[in-house]
Amino acid sequence: MDVLLLKDVQGLGEAGEVKRVADGYGRNYLIPRGLAVMARPGAVKQAEREAAAEARRKDRELTEAQELAQALDGLTVNFQARAGETDRLYGSITKANIAEALEEQIGQEVDRRKIDLDEPLKELGTHAVTIRLAPEAQAKVTVIIEREEEE
Repeated sequence: MDVLLLKDVQGLGEAGEVKRVADGYGRNYLIPRGLAVMARPGAVKQAEREAAAEARRKDRELTEAQELAQALDGLTVNFQARAGETDRLYGSITKANIAEALEEQIGQEVDRRKIDLDEPLKELGTHAVTIRLAPEAQAKVTVIIEREEEE
């Protein structure tokens, strides 16, 4: 029996592939669990169309990520914050703060989860921050934290 895999099946194949399996395996395991359907010409064509659409979507997302990375690369964001005598901030500068400042500069949304920052910034000074938009698209941003002028 030929089946079209709807999901990845370990030891058998990946979603979208047509595989020949034993009748009982297909009829009693793969099809009832929604892992595969009978490989009819209509189902195969539908799977090919979906795979092509998915490839186009991924290409478009990668292009958008690369364009955003190019716009962000080399930008500098400045923050004013209260700090103690040892240059340690009373608060901190978080991913959300950095994303918001970048959005104001470029006028485009930046996902805070893409900002590579292990923990919030808590020191005055200049910090290099990496933004990983996609595996092939990343940008380096400089974050400058200055002491807030006291009144």
